Order: sequence, then structure tokens, then C-alpha cells
Amino acid sequence: MIISSRFNGPDGSANGGYTCGKLSLLLDEECVEVTLRLPPPLDKDLDLRREGGVVELLDGDQTVAVAKPGELDMEIPEPPTWAQTLAASERYAGHSDHPFPHCFVCGPGRDPGDGLRIFAGPVEGSELVASSWIPAPELGDAEGVVRPEFLWCALDCPGAFAVDQGTFQPRVLGRFTAQVFHRPKVEEQLRVIGWPLGTQRRKAFAGTAVVDSSDRVCAAARAVWIALS
Repeated sequence: MIISSRFNGPDGSANGGYTCGKLSLLLDEECVEVTLRLPPPLDKDLDLRREGGVVELLDGDQTVAVAKPGELDMEIPEPPTWAQTLAASERYAGHSDHPFPHCFVCGPGRDPGDGLRIFAGPVEGSELVASSWIPAPELGDAEGVVRPEFLWCALDCPGAFAVDQGTFQPRVLGRFTAQVFHRPKVEEQLRVIGWPLGTQRRKAFAGTAVVDSSDRVCAAARAVWIALS
């Protein structure tokens, strides 16, 4: 597997959601759990090793990530309206201060059509963060529906903003468990939401979901975020 530098998270390493999403495609499972052990390198040949129902991503003799069947058991909050979501995106903390401004998913330094530009800001009167997202045509397959790895991307970064209540402390994705229920069409009006699920020392937990215009949940995830020193 080679992860193109376009799909970076922090400068110099791959976006965690994209990496996890690509690995999920190698397992014939509805729900997949991926643990990231090292920052995934960019533009480099990485080896894949499969043992039973587990797939490892390797950089030489170092394990970068491990994917295995997962289980997602959590309640998904009622999503905000489209108008509330647009207003929340305007309050996105990353507009003024972002530790990874060129992140493929949430970086404001990426041009429209290059990055996803998912800007999850706080929803007034709730613990949610939310962002609008209209997937570009190039994110779809031959049938015009969003490819799974990009749904995993969308589920990634909003969780980090959720645990810090709309701000962004330097954190990296440690474990990501996600399930795709329904793949929406490209250019559809989608809402991406995130909410906090507690903390434990340097770890923070968050839920995220992608919701379509009919309030149908397209995909959902639970993430473990690790605070950087």
C-alpha cells in the first residue's frame, strides 16, 4: 500500500481516517476496528500482512496499524438542522488557529476540491460539533456514490474537535472503530457531527456520524484520541 501525500493529516504523515478506511476495505466485515501504532508514512511502499481476520500495515519491521473486526455500540444524537450545521461551521475554531492547517479532512489551508474542508464547530445549546459536507464528484465510484475510505475520513477529525468542545488541542488518532451503513451520493448535502464520550488521562473518546438530508445515518464511528505532549 502507498498512501499519497495528498491524504496527509499532520504534516509529514497520513490522515488517520484515510489510513483506517483503506485498511477497512481489506476486511469483509460490516464494522472494523483499526489501531494506529505509528504515524503512517506518505509516498512509501508499505507492506500488508494478513493472519486470519487481522490485517497489519507494516513499515519494514515496524507495525504502523492493525485492522480487525470491530463492534460499534453507541447511541447517535439527533443531528442539527442544515441551517444549524452551517452556523456551526462558521464557528469552527480551526478558521483562526489550527495545529495541522493542511490536513486533508479539516485543514483550512486546503483549497476547495483538494481537501474535504470539513469544519466542525460547536452547535449552540448542545455538546455537538457539526459541519456541512458536499462530497466532490471525484470522491465517488463509478455509480456516483461516495467511496468508503472518504466516509471514514469524514468521521475522523470532527471527533477531535468534539472532545475539546469546539477547540482543537494537538491530538492524534489512536484507535478508530467505524461502520458504513449507507453510502450517499456525491454532491449530496451531508452533515457530519461529533460528540464527546469522556476522557481518561491522555486519552479522549468521541463519537462521530455522517447524516444525509433525510436524517439517515450513513456511517458512524467511535474514536480514541491521544493528547500530544
